[in-house]
Amino acid sequence: MGYQTSSYPTVENVIQLLKELPEDSIWLCSGIGSHQLPMNTLAILLGGHVRVGLEDNIYYKYGELVKSNAQLVERAARIIKELNREVATPAQARKMLGLSQIPSKY
Repeated sequence: MGYQTSSYPTVENVIQLLKELPEDSIWLCSGIGSHQLPMNTLAILLGGHVRVGLEDNIYYKYGELVKSNAQLVERAARIIKELNREVATPAQARKMLGLSQIPSKY
């Protein structure tokens, strides 16, 4: 959400997109740049999943560069826990997505 060719990052747009998904869909919402934190928080509140990373956002907050991907992951995990959700382990995520429990060597 928030990229030049993506949906505009609003609550209304996310909810409309969710209405188009089949029931019991596994979904995530990610935002580009300054939209990353609000879109991730919205996804957590609505029962979805999140994605963070330097490829989408280089700032931790206004005027402060991110030190590492780990800093973004730690913030997302903290928000998830504060909102009474659980962070999936790699094994749980692989199971949700129907992936092999044995990661490829690539």
